[in-house]
Amino acid sequence: MAIQFKMVPKKNILVSPPQIKYYPCAIHNGEEDLDSLAEIVASRSTVSKADCYGVIIGLTEVISEALAAGSIVRIDSLGSFQITVQGTPADTLEELGTANIKGSKIKFNPSKRMKSKLKNLVFKRMR
Repeated sequence: MAIQFKMVPKKNILVSPPQIKYYPCAIHNGEEDLDSLAEIVASRSTVSKADCYGVIIGLTEVISEALAAGSIVRIDSLGSFQITVQGTPADTLEELGTANIKGSKIKFNPSKRMKSKLKNLVFKRMR
């Protein structure tokens, strides 16, 4: 199945006169939730849907706990998760502290195996 995309106009106001350029934008076709993922995994294994559901919920909790402890979480065939922080600069090392941290995010790096699957994607432009 092909990944559908459309062309989206964006104005570049940094040039004079402003120019409009068109960029591809993926069109998402639905959503998979925990229930549907558990059902798919169960259909491809000898484990029940309820067991898959429980394992997925448990895995998300363990990943959250490991990230909160400062660990990088690596799942070989999926990729790795790690915490990054955003903050404000300080003029000296002594001035730098937790007050400079304004937020955090979870960064995901896909595995080589996952990245290789992206090379085989097929795209279809929607008009």
